[in-house]
Amino acid sequence: MNGDNLVVTRDAERIERNRQALRGAGMDALICALPSNVLLLSGYWPVVGTSIAVITREGGVGLVIPADEQDLATVGWADHVARFTPGSLDEMQPLMTVVAPALTQVLQRLGVATARIGLEQGPMLEPSSYAGTNRYGAALHTLLSGCAPSASRVDADETLMELRAVLTRLELAGVRTACRVAEDGFRAGAASVVPGATERDVAASFRATLAAYADAYGEGSARTGGFVFCMSGPNAAMADRAYARTRGRRIRPGDLVMVHCNSFVSGLWTDITRTYQPGPSEDGALELYEAVLAARRVALAAVAPGVRASEVDRAARDELA
Repeated sequence: MNGDNLVVTRDAERIERNRQALRGAGMDALICALPSNVLLLSGYWPVVGTSIAVITREGGVGLVIPADEQDLATVGWADHVARFTPGSLDEMQPLMTVVAPALTQVLQRLGVATARIGLEQGPMLEPSSYAGTNRYGAALHTLLSGCAPSASRVDADETLMELRAVLTRLELAGVRTACRVAEDGFRAGAASVVPGATERDVAASFRATLAAYADAYGEGSARTGGFVFCMSGPNAAMADRAYARTRGRRIRPGDLVMVHCNSFVSGLWTDITRTYQPGPSEDGALELYEAVLAARRVALAAVAPGVRASEVDRAARDELA
C-alpha cells in the first residue's frame, strides 16, 4: 500500500516472507478465510467475510471472492481470482455450494490440490470489516475436504501469528496512513469536548472525520471508518471493561473525558485512546493526568529494537511510582 494515495501495489516483501514461512513449516500451501489473514496473503481486505485466499510455497497467490466484491478486490495482488455468485433470494443456494467450485478452480490452477495445506484454526481476534460478516470456522476444513480430498491439512495458526507480528515496508506505510487519518479525527474532534456536550455528541464529532476520508481518497480507492466511544466522569472509570460504551451523560467542567477510537483504512487498524479535561478541577485529576502523561513519555523513550515489552512497562511503572 502506498501511504500517500492508498493504491495497493504488489508487496514482494510480504509474498517472499509468506513463501519462506511455508517452506520453514513444511507446507506446500496456506489457505485463510479470516479477513485479516486474507489481507495478509493477497493484499485484499474482504467485506463480508466470504472470501478465501491461497498462497503457495512458490509464491503463487489465489483469491476466491463473491462477484459483488470484484471492483474492490482489484487492489490485491492475486495471480488467480475466481468469483462465485450466490443464488437469487427466491432460489438461494448454500454458501458452501457456490464457493466450492471457485475454490477448486484456484487450487487446481495453483497446483496444490494434492498438497500439504495449512489452515487457520482459531480462536483469533478479528476486527469486523462490515456490520454483518461470515466466519467459516470449522466449515473451512469441510470445504477443503470436498475441494481437495487428496490434500493433507495442518494447523497454521503459529505460522500466521509469526507472519502477522512483523510488518513489511509497504504495510508500515499503510499503518502510518491509518494513524494520520485517526490523528486528523482527534484534532478535529477535540473541539467538541466541552462542558454541556453529551458523550454521544463527542463520539459523533470524532467519527465524522474518519468517515469523511472515504470521499477524500476517491471512490473505490480506500475503505475508511471505524468506531469511536466517549466516556466521561464516572463512566470513564469503567473503561477497563471488555468493551467501551458511549452514553448520554453530559460533560461537566473538570471531568476527565476519555475518547477511544478503533479506526481502519483498508484493513489496517488503529487503537487509540486519549483523555481530555475541559475546565479546571480541584480533586487532583490534573495531577493524575500529568503523571500518566509523564509515564507515557518515559515508556516511548524506552522503546527500541531488542528491548523487551516488560522493560517498557517497568519504565512507565517506575515513573508513576
